[in-house]
This record gives sequence, C-alpha cells and structure tokens, in this order.
Amino acid sequence: QVQLVESGGGLVQAGGSLRLSCADSGIPERYDFESYAMGWFRQAPGRKREFVASIVYRPESTDYVDSVKGRFTIARDNAKKMLYLLMSSLTPEDTAVYYCARNRLIYSQTSRAAAAYQDWGQGTQVTVSS
Repeated sequence: QVQLVESGGGLVQAGGSLRLSCADSGIPERYDFESYAMGWFRQAPGRKREFVASIVYRPESTDYVDSVKGRFTIARDNAKKMLYLLMSSLTPEDTAVYYCARNRLIYSQTSRAAAAYQDWGQGTQVTVSS
C-alpha cells in the first residue's frame, strides 16, 4: 500500500525552480501528521541516496544538506498532510529522483539518516538541463 506520493518533478533549465509535493495518507489514526519528522532524499544515477532536507513541526526545526542551503526550502501543511520542497536556482547537479519519507518514530527530531525513516514514496524525477 502506497502511503506517500510525490509529485511535481519534471524537466527544468538550470537556474529554474520547481516545487515538489508529497501527500501522506499513511498516518495511523491515533497520531497526527504533525507529530512526525519528515524528510526529502534524492538519488542520482550511479550514486547513493542522499539526504536533502528534513523538518519537524514542534519545536519547529529544519535541516538541509550544505549543497542546497539557500536554494531549497522544506515546508509542511499539517492540516493537509502535505510535505513540500521548494527548489530554486537549480543546477544539473540537482538532477535525481527525489523521495519523501516519514520518520519511523513520532516526536523525533530531524535526521539525516535514511535508516531513521520508515515509509518512503515512489519518487519523482527532477532533471535539470544546462
């Protein structure tokens, strides 16, 4: 059963922008979406999956890999159970499949470790042309 669904990927020229979205339908009924740390990861061809950004609602906290700081913004809409990644000033090095993920533990802090995340989306392709 797919619980996280990404959208918004596509082909964009260098310097352009994209907004990725992730809809989460897999939260157990006894918990709230806002209770979970959420993250974005990406995987380029021939490379390992790497951390991009993560976000916690309470207390509010975000974390970014250095290569995207100042260009990407992670955000969430708890009422809609949506996670977003706003990407600007894109470069060909940002080309990858982007995945959203939900931390396996409620009330957890931001984490860069893929192992900390239990549920993953199917990914959305982002291609940046030079």
